[in-house]
Amino acid sequence: MCGIAGGFGRPNAPTVERMLTRLHHRGPDDQGTWASAGIVLGHTRLSIIDLETGHQPIASEDGRVVAVVNGEIYNYRELRARLQAGGHRFCTQSDSEVLVHLYEDRGPAMVEEFDGMFALVLHDRASGRLLLARDPLGIKPLYGGVAGETFYFASEIGALLEATDRVWEFPEGTRLVLEPSAPLDGLKDAPGPDDTYALEPYWQIPEGPPDVSDPRTALEGVRERLRRAVGKRLLADVPVGVFLSGGLDSSLIAAWARRLTSGTLHSFAVGQRGSDDLRYAAQVAAALGTEHHEYTYGAEDLEEALPTVIRHLESYDPALVRSAVPTYFVSRLARRHVKVVLSGEGADELFAGYEYLRRMDRQRLHRELRTVTAALHNTNLQRVDRMSMAHALEARVPFLDLEMIRWAFRLDPSVKLRGAEQVEKWVLRQAAEGLLPPEVVHRGKAKFAHGTGTSGLLRKIARRRVALEDLRQAQRRAERAGSPVSARAPARSREELLYYRIFREHFPQEAVLHTVGRTRSVIPGELGDEREAAQGATA
Repeated sequence: MCGIAGGFGRPNAPTVERMLTRLHHRGPDDQGTWASAGIVLGHTRLSIIDLETGHQPIASEDGRVVAVVNGEIYNYRELRARLQAGGHRFCTQSDSEVLVHLYEDRGPAMVEEFDGMFALVLHDRASGRLLLARDPLGIKPLYGGVAGETFYFASEIGALLEATDRVWEFPEGTRLVLEPSAPLDGLKDAPGPDDTYALEPYWQIPEGPPDVSDPRTALEGVRERLRRAVGKRLLADVPVGVFLSGGLDSSLIAAWARRLTSGTLHSFAVGQRGSDDLRYAAQVAAALGTEHHEYTYGAEDLEEALPTVIRHLESYDPALVRSAVPTYFVSRLARRHVKVVLSGEGADELFAGYEYLRRMDRQRLHRELRTVTAALHNTNLQRVDRMSMAHALEARVPFLDLEMIRWAFRLDPSVKLRGAEQVEKWVLRQAAEGLLPPEVVHRGKAKFAHGTGTSGLLRKIARRRVALEDLRQAQRRAERAGSPVSARAPARSREELLYYRIFREHFPQEAVLHTVGRTRSVIPGELGDEREAAQGATA
């Protein structure tokens, strides 16, 4: 896991160095740059695989291809063996080196062979081209923007702002080839279908109708794919641990990690003293035999951390901020013991874990699950990436393994929401039988912010710091501007308005607002005082 930055066209090398400084938290173990005519590539490294020789930027045997990558390629050993059999000579044991050799064989199509999470930038010195690509779900971040005659890129918005105020998010599951002589006007914003540069999707969430409705078949498929997904994500030359909230998703990941790990497995939980998450997590840890670590916090801790959390999160979405705060604390705790953790993100989107989904019929539910899964790149995946990397911790998400995603979208909604009571994530609960304590298997869904006791504390902080009249005025301004409260206008609650104000202190540039994702799982009343304020605004 790392941070990447650079420029293509007429890049300014000191600018790229400043960008890398802003990314130091993502890769404190090493830093490198490579420059040639019209190109600068930069990298900050968190050493996970091949601790000694995995320096980046990395080049092919003859130096024709140079690349930087953030992430992990889980099938790199298979790719490496095939490439060596074809005559390629490797200089390191790093997973990153397969990029430059596979590009020599397949060109930009190489990304279709990767099983992993990644954001990569590769320069072909012979043609002068630049290739950018992001993993299918957008687990790893990538942003771009133009300044003068240069296209700049970076892993985080804050770093890219060192070069340009015009920033846009590189889409998930997409690649882009830049020619050295083409104009850059089309890259001032995310390229559209009619622009000179066409973003080329190479992967998408399966669109076909579900064809697996038999509960036993569904269960066996989930179990086997989850076992394999966890197993490949234990690959590392450093200790690996697990986030453990005591909920179904993280507990199931922890159970498989425990089965597949020899030796000590560290688990980590945080929350307000006496919170449900701490209690359930301790129960699961005892049952699995992990070396368990806890951190408890109160309102003062939350308020002190909030500006730092929002600066790293690069979002003000209230549901995201709420869950980002405990993620920030648990990442800080985990980094004292390990460099890699497994996390349960993606299960709610794949297997219908959110309360609002219960109101949907079968076809609408299937479509909605596709929508929320496709939106993970700038919601929950952004949260996990930013909060873990704020502490130089790599987070891996087994539920979002591509095999699991393909299987999940073959499953009929009847095995996800089951029976008259609409039991959420039914097939996952069945997969957890015999692996986890019954109380955990049947524990109802609790969002991370609720289970840790964080949401109530944050709401009280917001009500103390933001007057209700301020919210009403913000809603009136949004109405006059024609911005719906449900879109990007930060006027749904005092809590959201507080987060927005902090966000704008760090990111005053207007273009940054377009990168903010919006969580769809918020139910009416969850944010607290939006109805009261709306009544006052229209009175």
